[in-house]
Amino acid sequence: MNNLKAIISQCKKGERIAQRKLYDYYSPLFFTICMRYVKEPMEAEDVLVQGFFKIFKKIDQYQDKGSFEGWMKKIMVNESLMFLRQRKNFHLSLQQDEIDIPEQEKIQTDIQYKELISLLDQLPVGYRTVFNLNVIEGYKHREIAEKLDISINTSKSQLIQAKKKLQSIIKKKHGYKSGTNGK
Repeated sequence: MNNLKAIISQCKKGERIAQRKLYDYYSPLFFTICMRYVKEPMEAEDVLVQGFFKIFKKIDQYQDKGSFEGWMKKIMVNESLMFLRQRKNFHLSLQQDEIDIPEQEKIQTDIQYKELISLLDQLPVGYRTVFNLNVIEGYKHREIAEKLDISINTSKSQLIQAKKKLQSIIKKKHGYKSGTNGK
């Protein structure tokens, strides 16, 4: 975006035209982020609008240190998580026998980004949320635990279960038979 610093400065002054420019430029990216957490487009749009409201309200807190896009992205992720917390169906399950499985398992496939998002939509909300935060957003399990008010082991377990579920979905979709290595 050209003249981002000028637009940020104008947004800090509450100028609506600058706010509209910022919204128009970043809303497609942030809507995609919201959709990764909140499956329903209308609900994701509500989260997006609430996120931008919070961005404009707190824009004075941005001190030109680090990425402005990253600062806004963090707000969008937090708004998505707040939305999920407020919903009754946001429950993370912990399977004690799964805790000690190494988290370094990798899903190795050459799927496109849109297909990944489609696959993530098939996961339970807890699995999807932890997967998004860890794999896509890059948060550590300690940070995820703090954000979601869960234990680190629950975060790890949710990620392991998400990866297993994704592998199962991918195998079914591509017709892999169990006992083969997928080649």
